[in-house]
Amino acid sequence: MNYTEFVNAVKEKLTQELNGGVRVNVYTTKKNNATERTGLILETPGVNISPTIYLEEFFELYEKGKQMDWIIEDLVELYEEIRQEKSWDYERMLSFEGVKDRIIFRLINTEKNKELLLDVPHKKFLDLSLVFAVLVEADNDGTAVMLIKDLHMRQWKVTKEQLWNAAKENTKRLLPAECFGMNFAVYELLSRSTPGEHDRENLLRRTWHIHEELELPEKDKMYVLSNKLKNYGAACIAYPYILDMLAGVLKENFYVLPSSVHEVIIVPESSQIRQSELERMVREINETQVPEEEILSNHAYFYYAHLSDYAKDFQIGEEVKAGTLIGFMGDTGYSDTPGTTGNFPVHLHFGVYFDDESGKEFSVNPFPLLRYLKSL
Repeated sequence: MNYTEFVNAVKEKLTQELNGGVRVNVYTTKKNNATERTGLILETPGVNISPTIYLEEFFELYEKGKQMDWIIEDLVELYEEIRQEKSWDYERMLSFEGVKDRIIFRLINTEKNKELLLDVPHKKFLDLSLVFAVLVEADNDGTAVMLIKDLHMRQWKVTKEQLWNAAKENTKRLLPAECFGMNFAVYELLSRSTPGEHDRENLLRRTWHIHEELELPEKDKMYVLSNKLKNYGAACIAYPYILDMLAGVLKENFYVLPSSVHEVIIVPESSQIRQSELERMVREINETQVPEEEILSNHAYFYYAHLSDYAKDFQIGEEVKAGTLIGFMGDTGYSDTPGTTGNFPVHLHFGVYFDDESGKEFSVNPFPLLRYLKSL
């Protein structure tokens, strides 16, 4: 039995098992990164929000010997958990006023979604893209969203800037960011965290001020940044001031590794892992561990945290030219003295790094390069 035959067989059995006139239909849709998935949509009478269950994991269990009757029992139980009792007022979708408090953004790969982006309003973010959606429902069982397209903008008579202004406020409110040490993130994933431990370990729950020195209970080599639902949580790196907050808590620069569309990994510079090694790690994980639909990027991004202040409130994706004032040098650094502020003369930390033929990273004196660039 192939996957298509399995889906149809499950459809027939579920139709027989479910009560109350629930209709079960095969549903195929295009997903992120131009992927296509086929599953079952379960329509409850009188409710206009219908959950979709994709069956790949159940098919794998079937191929490994799990009996079809047990799979049907699991699916019936899953449906009872995720079914919606109330309808969404779709008349709200007819006007911007009706949805503006539910508009959020998601972060996706630009190149892999170039066809989608032809008809979808989006903002450039690094080499990625922020797209907009209406968050219909969100809970621990998943989310229901409507992707906003150009036709919606025309219907609502709004601009992309209006979408962005609404989304940057709503996303952080509806899907607040969380950041945990890697060890705790794995611990929580295995449901071993105790009540209260979650908030205590969330770095973004810490009260901090730029002039205060805060002590981390135990510094991890890596941290996981996502939203509270762990669903398209990589978008947290575009939340206003989130990366600034992390820099204030960690007190150092850091790399941002896009492990998937659902989360990013924060790697402090003091971990002394080379950027080339981090990018190799991201590529390998994407190729072997991350489903195609969930891949965000193969790149590692560096967040520069040593400036004392920005010259202005730069916008995401804004381009700067040579000679543009972007920030002011600070007096931070890393030493044996507690804290980082005020331990060093005001300076700019600038480095140039290359990989040799074996892939080993080495640094060079940047001064000759700067003199050459100045002469151009």
